[in-house]
Amino acid sequence: MPDRESSAKGLLLVMMEVQPEFEEEFNRWYNEEHLPERLGCPGFLSARRFRAVDGQPKYLALYDLESADVLHSEAYLKLRNPDTPWTLRVFEHLTTNIRNVYEDITPPRA
Repeated sequence: MPDRESSAKGLLLVMMEVQPEFEEEFNRWYNEEHLPERLGCPGFLSARRFRAVDGQPKYLALYDLESADVLHSEAYLKLRNPDTPWTLRVFEHLTTNIRNVYEDITPPRA
């Protein structure tokens, strides 16, 4: 079985900034609701979160995907609709939400 890194052909990059007084709840939401939902979606291989040491936005999340097409799947599109009360509340406090999708163009090893 190939490892997750070598089977990832897509990448979702999300950068977020949240109102400072809401950071604690934002991080709880991200770790307790948002990440588990994404990692439970077929085609999501792994996820990592980062906090900026320097620069902005303050928060970065990287999701390894089987392919960029995962983001067009029925399962993922259901998750894209923020419908939980917690998600709706968090989104009200975001000041930046940048979302980029990438596909792997790394040449195969010889």
